[in-house]
Amino acid sequence: MNRKAPRSIDEYLRQLRAELAGEDPALVQDALYDAEEYLRAEIAAHPERSEADTLELIASTYGAPEEVAAAYRDTEAKVKAALRPPVPPASQSPNVLRRFFGVYLDSRAYTALFYMLLSLATGVLYFTFAVTGLAMSAGLLFVIIGIPFFLAFIGVARAISLGEGRLLEAVSGERMPRRPVHPGPPRRWWQQILDMITDRRTWTTLAYLILMLPLGIFYFTAAVVGLSVGVSFILAPVARSAARLGWLQDDWVTLGPTPDWLGTGPRLILLLIAGVLILTVLLHLARGAVRLHARIAKALLVTGIT
Repeated sequence: MNRKAPRSIDEYLRQLRAELAGEDPALVQDALYDAEEYLRAEIAAHPERSEADTLELIASTYGAPEEVAAAYRDTEAKVKAALRPPVPPASQSPNVLRRFFGVYLDSRAYTALFYMLLSLATGVLYFTFAVTGLAMSAGLLFVIIGIPFFLAFIGVARAISLGEGRLLEAVSGERMPRRPVHPGPPRRWWQQILDMITDRRTWTTLAYLILMLPLGIFYFTAAVVGLSVGVSFILAPVARSAARLGWLQDDWVTLGPTPDWLGTGPRLILLLIAGVLILTVLLHLARGAVRLHARIAKALLVTGIT
């Protein structure tokens, strides 16, 4: 169906959004940012022409909305295919045990575990930034410096959310924006303040930064406890057996008080198996938890998601 040629930037962006209906919101945000950035730059570079005339010329260079949408779909499919990590054969095996232990061949499991360990530091940083920024914005509300401070605070918060999205995309594979939301045409300061206050994404972004502290504590604790228990279950019987065989000196290994039931070989093997199972389950849980976290983050940080 042939659409009417857009006569303004807003109309062009509306048509482009309509053409990208049903696509990933992160892709839509990137496409709209690129288009608006290019259109406004071209119009500013040719003040002698009307906006409608410039858009008519752009349609033959940058492309009509339907052409731009088709190009973004094609590029997105190629990028996903190029960046998709190889699927371990074990994960596709009908054998339940091969699929269960195949998590050790999945790079996403290790990156997810790394994110859980890192989340305590990022959670503290995000929470401190958000709470301090909100408190200072409220305290400086009736001072001249309060307005630029609030604008800068929200701008930095959105930049942090963009970086957090890229990190989550790297560790989970969930598509996140690579461009921020375009600020639009220059406006008066009070209009910018009003837009930021009424923009749902402003508050969902701050909510995410604050929420990261309790989530970071939970993720970090779960990862450290799982790693500590799993590794200790594996190393304790190995070290004990090595010490009994004389491969290690007694003063090299400190196992602490050891229960009598650990004294037999079969029970040491059971403890070793338990440690391997704990680490395997931990990798599965880390991969699933970070995938779920990425979807929650996408709902809070990406525009166009309600």
